[in-house]
Amino acid sequence: MRKTLAPILAVSAIGALTLSVAPARADSAGPAIAAGIGGFALGAIAGGALAQPAPPPVVYVEPPPPPPRCWTERRPVFDEYGNVIGSHPRRVCDQY
Repeated sequence: MRKTLAPILAVSAIGALTLSVAPARADSAGPAIAAGIGGFALGAIAGGALAQPAPPPVVYVEPPPPPPRCWTERRPVFDEYGNVIGSHPRRVCDQY
Protein backbone atom coordinates (compact mmCIF):
# COMPACT_ATOMS: atom_id res chain seq x y z
CA MET A 1 0.00 0.00 0.00
CA ARG A 2 2.76 2.40 0.96
CA LYS A 3 4.75 1.65 -2.19
CA THR A 4 1.80 2.53 -4.43
CA LEU A 5 0.60 5.51 -2.38
CA ALA A 6 3.85 7.48 -2.51
CA PRO A 7 4.26 7.62 -6.34
CA ILE A 8 0.57 8.40 -6.84
CA LEU A 9 0.76 11.20 -4.29
CA ALA A 10 3.93 12.63 -5.86
CA VAL A 11 2.51 12.57 -9.39
CA SER A 12 -0.77 14.16 -8.31
CA ALA A 13 1.07 16.91 -6.39
CA ILE A 14 3.29 17.75 -9.38
CA GLY A 15 0.30 17.67 -11.73
CA ALA A 16 -1.75 19.93 -9.48
CA LEU A 17 1.08 22.45 -9.23
CA THR A 18 1.67 22.56 -12.98
CA LEU A 19 -2.01 23.02 -13.78
CA SER A 20 -2.69 25.70 -11.17
CA VAL A 21 0.37 27.89 -11.79
CA ALA A 22 -0.65 31.38 -12.83
CA PRO A 23 1.69 34.10 -14.09
CA ALA A 24 3.27 36.02 -11.22
CA ARG A 25 2.18 39.55 -10.58
CA ALA A 26 4.31 42.03 -8.71
CA ASP A 27 1.42 43.87 -7.03
CA SER A 28 -0.02 40.91 -5.05
CA ALA A 29 1.71 38.46 -2.68
CA GLY A 30 -1.41 36.36 -2.01
CA PRO A 31 -0.86 33.70 -4.67
CA ALA A 32 2.78 33.29 -3.64
CA ILE A 33 1.83 32.79 0.01
CA ALA A 34 -0.92 30.36 -0.96
CA ALA A 35 1.53 28.40 -3.12
CA GLY A 36 4.01 28.24 -0.24
CA ILE A 37 1.37 26.99 2.18
CA GLY A 38 0.12 24.45 -0.36
CA GLY A 39 3.64 23.22 -1.05
CA PHE A 40 4.30 22.86 2.65
CA ALA A 41 1.07 20.90 3.11
CA LEU A 42 1.80 18.58 0.18
CA GLY A 43 5.35 18.04 1.46
CA ALA A 44 4.04 17.19 4.93
CA ILE A 45 1.55 14.71 3.49
CA ALA A 46 4.19 13.07 1.27
CA GLY A 47 6.71 12.97 4.11
CA GLY A 48 4.18 11.38 6.43
CA ALA A 49 3.32 8.76 3.83
CA LEU A 50 6.98 7.89 3.22
CA ALA A 51 8.09 7.92 6.85
CA GLN A 52 9.14 4.58 8.29
CA PRO A 53 8.12 3.63 11.83
CA ALA A 54 10.91 3.62 14.40
CA PRO A 55 12.60 0.24 14.87
CA PRO A 56 11.91 -1.50 18.16
CA PRO A 57 14.50 -0.87 20.87
CA VAL A 58 17.26 -3.39 21.33
CA VAL A 59 16.68 -5.51 24.40
CA TYR A 60 19.74 -6.92 26.13
CA VAL A 61 19.14 -10.17 27.97
CA GLU A 62 21.93 -11.20 30.29
CA PRO A 63 22.85 -14.86 29.98
CA PRO A 64 22.12 -17.00 33.02
CA PRO A 65 24.99 -17.65 35.42
CA PRO A 66 26.89 -20.89 34.98
CA PRO A 67 25.83 -23.79 37.18
CA PRO A 68 27.90 -24.30 40.32
CA ARG A 69 30.80 -26.75 40.13
CA CYS A 70 30.29 -29.49 42.67
CA TRP A 71 32.19 -32.67 43.51
CA THR A 72 32.41 -35.26 46.27
CA GLU A 73 35.33 -35.37 48.71
CA ARG A 74 36.05 -37.64 51.59
CA ARG A 75 36.20 -35.56 54.77
CA PRO A 76 37.57 -36.81 58.09
CA VAL A 77 35.21 -37.65 60.94
CA PHE A 78 36.42 -36.78 64.46
CA ASP A 79 35.43 -38.19 67.83
CA GLU A 80 34.73 -36.05 70.90
CA TYR A 81 38.46 -35.92 71.70
CA GLY A 82 39.48 -34.62 68.22
CA ASN A 83 40.85 -37.93 66.97
CA VAL A 84 40.16 -39.01 63.38
CA ILE A 85 38.00 -42.12 63.47
CA GLY A 86 37.21 -42.41 59.78
CA SER A 87 36.01 -40.47 56.77
CA HIS A 88 32.69 -39.60 55.27
CA PRO A 89 31.87 -38.49 51.66
CA ARG A 90 30.71 -34.86 51.46
CA ARG A 91 29.48 -32.77 48.55
CA VAL A 92 31.61 -29.64 48.04
CA CYS A 93 30.64 -26.76 45.71
CA ASP A 94 32.56 -23.69 44.47
CA GLN A 95 31.27 -20.34 45.69
CA TYR A 96 31.42 -17.47 43.21
